[in-house]
Amino acid sequence: MSLSAAHSAAFRREVPREGRVWSIRDAAGHPAPADEAGRRAMPFWSKSSRAERVVGAVPAYRGFDVVEIPVDDWLDSWLPGLRSDGLLVGVNWAGARATGFDVAPEQVAGWFTELP
Repeated sequence: MSLSAAHSAAFRREVPREGRVWSIRDAAGHPAPADEAGRRAMPFWSKSSRAERVVGAVPAYRGFDVVEIPVDDWLDSWLPGLRSDGLLVGVNWAGARATGFDVAPEQVAGWFTELP
């Protein structure tokens, strides 16, 4: 299993347990960088510590605040908004370049259709 696959599996396992996701933002808002193909993704993490590591390790994200989003708000508002904006969901990005899987919002929503 690749590192990105392991982080994705952790996301799917941890989000229901945590009951929230985390994002990062600065005065300009939430980042949504483009990949080589021009597709944009907004990153989310399943634990605050994961997001804090990226903020501390990736120069482009230094000075960003880690923000908590209740999972119900994320599923009901954020994911539909990302879909309508044509953005992907960055799942537990990690490492010195903050990389990982970028997944369609509707696919991510499907991971959590049976949350209590």
